[in-house]
Amino acid sequence: MKRAIVFGATGGIGQAICADLANSGWSLYLHYNQDEQKASNMVQRYSRIYPQQDFIPIKLSFLTDNKGLMEFVNSLLPINAVVFSQGITDYTFLSDQDLNKIDQLVQVNLNTPIKLTSLLESLLIKNDFSRIVYLGSVYGGNGSALEAVYSSTKAGLSRFAQSYAREVASANLTVNVIAPGAVDTKMNALLSSETMVEVKEEIPLGRLAKGTDISYWVRTLLDPNANYLTGQTIYVSGGWLI
Repeated sequence: MKRAIVFGATGGIGQAICADLANSGWSLYLHYNQDEQKASNMVQRYSRIYPQQDFIPIKLSFLTDNKGLMEFVNSLLPINAVVFSQGITDYTFLSDQDLNKIDQLVQVNLNTPIKLTSLLESLLIKNDFSRIVYLGSVYGGNGSALEAVYSSTKAGLSRFAQSYAREVASANLTVNVIAPGAVDTKMNALLSSETMVEVKEEIPLGRLAKGTDISYWVRTLLDPNANYLTGQTIYVSGGWLI
């Protein structure tokens, strides 16, 4: 049985990833931090549709300490793949940004994923094939004003994946980043309608990405046949900011 853990499973992109992977025969750990009910509903739905697969909700705050991370990983069953689709942002000028908020952005978007990767490695390399996929951002390649810290964390994921992929390639563990452009999720819904119109006009395809536009590439990277692609950042942006 192939099993993946999807961090941020209850988010807009995370839900699309879970639906796509479940439909492709994956058993799933569905991670959540606050939205336990949504995670439970997803588990019930997938268990009904795919009774031969396992679906397990699992809670973790990405702001927890190192001991909490180790306890979390020690509670897991064997896994073949890890998808990091969690993430937070904060639209503001750096000079106005609360210093604690900067700490949170770096910990949730970069530090904790790196620590979890370290802790999960021994579980992953036991398999004939294993995968790690991080959700980066187009802003990791083209920094965004008012999101300087967010942009730097996403750029950091790409450089980390590029470096770490070289360490574990011989163990049949691939490590890649999917970097979306503007996606139709709750995060972007914070922007004004006027701003969203301007963004759509800048995107050559003329629309925001759907969750399924992103989940397709995650599913593809998790396929056993995708074993020669590693250390890459794939920009899924509709031609925007490339």
